[in-house]
Amino acid sequence: MRGVVDEVPALEARRLTLAWSGDEAPVVRGVSLHVGVGESVCLVGRSGCGKTTILHALSGLTRPRAGSVLLHGRDVTGVPGDVSYMLQKDLLLPSKRIIDNVCLPLVLSGESAGEARAKARPLFGRFGLEGCEDSWPSELSGGMRQRAAFLRTYLMGNDVLLLDEPFSALDAITRAEMRSWYCDMARELRLATLTITHDVDEAVGMAQRIYVLTGDPRAGVPSRVSAEVRVGRPEGVSFEEFALSHEFLACKREVLEALGA
Repeated sequence: MRGVVDEVPALEARRLTLAWSGDEAPVVRGVSLHVGVGESVCLVGRSGCGKTTILHALSGLTRPRAGSVLLHGRDVTGVPGDVSYMLQKDLLLPSKRIIDNVCLPLVLSGESAGEARAKARPLFGRFGLEGCEDSWPSELSGGMRQRAAFLRTYLMGNDVLLLDEPFSALDAITRAEMRSWYCDMARELRLATLTITHDVDEAVGMAQRIYVLTGDPRAGVPSRVSAEVRVGRPEGVSFEEFALSHEFLACKREVLEALGA
């Protein structure tokens, strides 16, 4: 059932206080959030409010000044490699075929190229990439390249995915298709997903819950979670259908009001 999560969150942040590298003043202060197994959560905020800084802390790339990060109840604060992190760009290597691009996490972890390909090939159909295994990145559309990037991220072997504006480089039609595809696939695979986005419509369409981050760190006001909005999109209702509903507009209004927009 949509919105029902395990008792122990897949990922939890407890009262994080973070700063930009070399800065004394905090960017984020006292931020707590959680993502359940199989749940999709979005973090929304204005540019420069510290959303990516929070992802860096959750992924272990940055150690917070205060607070902790827990993965399935285990403290992983400042420890990289326990969650999968996908950046805005697909970052596919143009000199490698798609099969070898998506296998990179497995090869880097010590598997042979043959073992990695054998593990990755059965997943191409599930990720909508069947028949593209031996293609070059330049031969794929933007949406297909992004699917390949998602498969590569999935092959990192973690059930928690951090997504940094994953659809921002796509055109509007492809973006809508990719959002729906990812939500269906993540639910099927029981992935816990935290996505940061500037697009309020995207957040309301993708997420079961939305954290609203407000503040102005450059003006000396650290960011904090000012609201948590629950989204009521029914199971099986498409993004397009939900976007025309009163419930969608009510959620969007709540997020915009929390942002001060």
